[in-house]
Amino acid sequence: MIKNISNLGDAALYCDFGKKINKEINSKVINYFKNIKNSQIPGITNIVPSYNKIIITFDLNVTHFEKIIKEIQNLEIKSFENEKNKIIEIPICCDEEFALDISRLEKILKISGIKILDIYFNKEYFCYMTGFIAGMPFFGDLDQKLRAKRLETPRVRVPKGSIGLTEQFCNIYTYESPGGWNIIGNTPIKIFDKSNISNPTLINPGDTVKFYKITKEEYINWNE
Repeated sequence: MIKNISNLGDAALYCDFGKKINKEINSKVINYFKNIKNSQIPGITNIVPSYNKIIITFDLNVTHFEKIIKEIQNLEIKSFENEKNKIIEIPICCDEEFALDISRLEKILKISGIKILDIYFNKEYFCYMTGFIAGMPFFGDLDQKLRAKRLETPRVRVPKGSIGLTEQFCNIYTYESPGGWNIIGNTPIKIFDKSNISNPTLINPGDTVKFYKITKEEYINWNE
């Protein structure tokens, strides 16, 4: 299933599963990620799954590139496909104050804002990976009718909780940060909670998310 294993600097490597980005390949990535993590290979310091790759960093005082490759190639792969991943419901407020790019999307996609949101909410989303900023989930397989390029000039500050779209993906900004994705709303839910040391991320790779719409009043009163 791994197409190639290459070095990434002196103390890291990546396992390449191919160029395609889809749920089938990403499920294999997640399965390998769980197997490597559970194997507790000496010297590995971090394992990060992405859409179609796994990046592994290691301690050169304990191990080296060739040894890690051998360990991975000889790993007995257990299937986690029968494990039930979470289905998580996330509320979104799409009030004008939060839907920063809905007008831009209307012009690019040539459909109304109401139609854009109808299409968006009428689908479940598979979490391919988390990253970029802590706990930030990336979802795939956005409806073809909603696919648009990033902003020509990224924002210096995207508000925390923003829901962004670009090309075939959507995401949730877990912190205020720079970003160029098309923002259609905001969630009051805390997606990443650093105070929860044992389990800070609400959404993890392999989980499925269902979004649903709430009013601005519901948004304001959500955490009271």
